[in-house]
Amino acid sequence: MGFIGVGVMILILRWAFARGTSVVERPVKPGNPEEYGMLTPIATPNNYIEGEVLRRTLVDSGIRASLAQTNDGPRIMVWPKDVDSAKAILKKGQR
Repeated sequence: MGFIGVGVMILILRWAFARGTSVVERPVKPGNPEEYGMLTPIATPNNYIEGEVLRRTLVDSGIRASLAQTNDGPRIMVWPKDVDSAKAILKKGQR
């Protein structure tokens, strides 16, 4: 029974530590603002905290928004159909 237990542990450890198939998520690498598919950048916050506040403002208004760390700094991204309404909401909030 002990040999079976040790064999199972060996198989589990080989799987867990195999190269190229890690179960740990890789760190996010920032890209250019144009590399985010159909998402359109609409705002350029000064820092991540300000960006999260703007993103939450849009989400609370019913617009799906993402905060992306790009090579040019943080950007608020929305879908093309939401660009006009998102810009209007953010403009209204800045007054």
